[in-house]
Amino acid sequence: MKNMVKNAHKPNLHHKYFWDTDIDKVDWQKMYVAVITRIIERGGQKEVDEIVRFYGREKVLKALKDEIFFLPNYAIEDALRFFPELKKEEMYCYLNRKDKPYHWI
Repeated sequence: MKNMVKNAHKPNLHHKYFWDTDIDKVDWQKMYVAVITRIIERGGQKEVDEIVRFYGREKVLKALKDEIFFLPNYAIEDALRFFPELKKEEMYCYLNRKDKPYHWI
C-alpha cells in the first residue's frame, strides 16, 4: 500500500534522467514542464507512456504545444512520433527555432 501511495505522487521514471537533480526534492507537479521536456529529449516510448499516465495526455500535449520553449530538432521529431496527433506547426519550440529560414526583404 505504501508504494501505491508513493507512486501516486511521482512518476515511475529512472533517476538517470534527472542526474543533475536531487530527485527526492523534485516537486513533480510544479516542475512538469521540465520533466516532460527531459523525457521527450532523453526518454523512449516507455518513459513517455509514464508521463502521459502521470500527467495526462492533455497536459503533456499542452506543454509540448505552448509551454516548452526549446527542444532540439531530434526531440521535436521524437515528440511527433510519440504523439501522432501533434503537428510541428502547433509547437512553440518549432515555430521559434533559431535555425528556421527567414526571408529578407
